[in-house]
Amino acid sequence: MKVLIIGGGIAGLSSAVRMAARGHEVHLFEGSDKLGGKLHEFTLDGYRFDFGPSLFTMPQYVLELFDIAGKDVQDYFEYKTLDVICRYFWEDGTRCSTYKDKEQTVRELADQLGENEDSLRKYFASSQEKYELTGRTFLEHSLHQWKTWWTRDVARAMTRLHKLDLMGTLHSVNSSYFKNPKTVQLFDRYATYNGSNPYKAPGMLSIIPHFEYGFGAYIPKEGMNQITSSIVKLLQDMGVHIHLNTKVTQIQKNGRKVSGLMTEKGDLHEGDIVITNMDAYFTYLHLLNDPERAQHVLRQERSSSALIFYWGIKKEFQELDLHNIFFSQDYKNEFDHISQGSVCDDPTVYIHITSKYIRDDAPQGCENWFTMINVPHNAGQNWDDIIERSRKNIIRKISRQLGEDIASLITCEYVLDPRILESQTFSYTGSLYGTSSNSRWAAFARHPNASPQFDNLYFVGGSVHPGGGIPLCILGAKIVDDLIHKK
Repeated sequence: MKVLIIGGGIAGLSSAVRMAARGHEVHLFEGSDKLGGKLHEFTLDGYRFDFGPSLFTMPQYVLELFDIAGKDVQDYFEYKTLDVICRYFWEDGTRCSTYKDKEQTVRELADQLGENEDSLRKYFASSQEKYELTGRTFLEHSLHQWKTWWTRDVARAMTRLHKLDLMGTLHSVNSSYFKNPKTVQLFDRYATYNGSNPYKAPGMLSIIPHFEYGFGAYIPKEGMNQITSSIVKLLQDMGVHIHLNTKVTQIQKNGRKVSGLMTEKGDLHEGDIVITNMDAYFTYLHLLNDPERAQHVLRQERSSSALIFYWGIKKEFQELDLHNIFFSQDYKNEFDHISQGSVCDDPTVYIHITSKYIRDDAPQGCENWFTMINVPHNAGQNWDDIIERSRKNIIRKISRQLGEDIASLITCEYVLDPRILESQTFSYTGSLYGTSSNSRWAAFARHPNASPQFDNLYFVGGSVHPGGGIPLCILGAKIVDDLIHKK
């Protein structure tokens, strides 16, 4: 069969690998001059930056792509396990770190935050149990196929619904385990891994820590972009036809089937199957000319977005590691602002520094800071004003906690806001994860991977099931592969 894939994000690339491994003729169309979607890189004045995703967990899903292609992953991709997962900072001077060794993390949080060790172990065990009950079933299979629900695993999960924390919020679940508000805040942060609000999102999201503490955190040898570059090299070796700078403008419809696609250049490409990695909203609005269904997609609450300052810093900070979090003093106020479409003056700041592990990512004696705060999706706010105000607040916050005038150390800067995210990656309103998980039914309301209209049209990527982030986007490609070849 001839398979046409629209969009070269990580889900589109993963779909191309799986389709080519089945022996199909695969054509991948990307509107820009680079592949990877949000997962690419750029350089600025001698500093290398990963553009988007910065956390690498569950590497088994990346490795599986090389396995099904019959290739030795070591010829394409290398990565390193992180001993220190993240370092945390609070305004009162409290600091702590989390580690790949779960017991070391337990001891650290007990020593620095005064938590009960048994409570921490119970929390991690509960997170693992949620994954074992639901993870493989609901993340690796379509929720919109009846056969998914008629399995022994689902029946087992149904008998243990009380252990899934579906009724409370993530914040209420965390508050039931921990006595120190700082510990609660640390674990509330995991809601942001899919652009959600811990005070609204279901307690089921306490499954997310297991992705980190159960499977570990890693860094690719050449940075996050190596995930993209290694898969692209694999696709080239598999003979996939990659069409860069080729914007798709229409999906051709023929009754209950789609027959191909049209490009901006006026070229018609016929195919047996079409897989779209474009945001579901834009797919319906622009490619299928179906504004009614496009509006239906928008009934779900959009996820949050990000404001990122990429800074070249002319100093090295020993107290910082690859992943660093500087918490706000009032976490609920921060998320209340985001829910209202604004940004508070004391946001939580995340700093990602790959030069800690990849020396050539910054000049000698310098560091490359990917400095991010969570912000609402674009709804017409005055982003220029938000950027100016947030920049000052971030610099004041970090300078205060590190005891250094950060502004004087910035040698170069690039700024990414939700407007740029939308224009460069076709993520509607700049939402990082498509839709949020701020309700207990959000996972079931996500757009299905198989089109309800057309028998041979499929959807992958962050705007559809199972969601955004590298592991879930790769799993979306796996779900589509299964749907196509079990049909």
